[in-house]
Amino acid sequence: MAKSVLKQLKEHEREVRRQLIINAAKNLFSQNSFHEIGMRDIANEAGISVASLYQYFPSQDDLFVEILTNDINKIKSRLWESRRELDDIAIDIVNFLVDNEDIFQMMSHFMIKGEKNPETLRKFNVIQVLFLDMLDRALAKAGEAHPVSYYSHAFFASLFGNVITFRNYPSSDASSHRESLYHVARITAKAFHDTLVTEEKAITF
Repeated sequence: MAKSVLKQLKEHEREVRRQLIINAAKNLFSQNSFHEIGMRDIANEAGISVASLYQYFPSQDDLFVEILTNDINKIKSRLWESRRELDDIAIDIVNFLVDNEDIFQMMSHFMIKGEKNPETLRKFNVIQVLFLDMLDRALAKAGEAHPVSYYSHAFFASLFGNVITFRNYPSSDASSHRESLYHVARITAKAFHDTLVTEEKAITF
């Protein structure tokens, strides 16, 4: 019995330490350029040694995947709400990417870099599939044509590209900058909606 309690305490302590590392990394990613942060910086922020950090996360990419896994559910509740318009979904995705700088940078990292570690790549692909599946369901609830998988992939890629292109675009103030992104997102949503409607009519007739 005593051993069981001790084991539970050790597991709890390990989980607390893992969460401490994750929070430290997220804090750094929200304040600094993604590629300027190394494992030593994260260890210092968490108040642990680099050796201890590697016991929990063998590589920086493993840590990135863990953060993405924890945070991707932030948008889940919004995307899975009752039936909503396509432009509302587009705005939600834009807000999610802009308001979560750490997640945006990590997704860009994996998409552009092309992770070579098979296990880390597998974990990221699982996250990517989960996110796109959520978008599939959201588009289906929005009343878009079936099947939606290819459209949801293209839709997300377009919105992600919009954010990459315009997130640092010169603007007089933050609010007008955000509104500019919304405007582009709505144009993208309308273009996709019109395409889906056209194809649905072609199938019907």
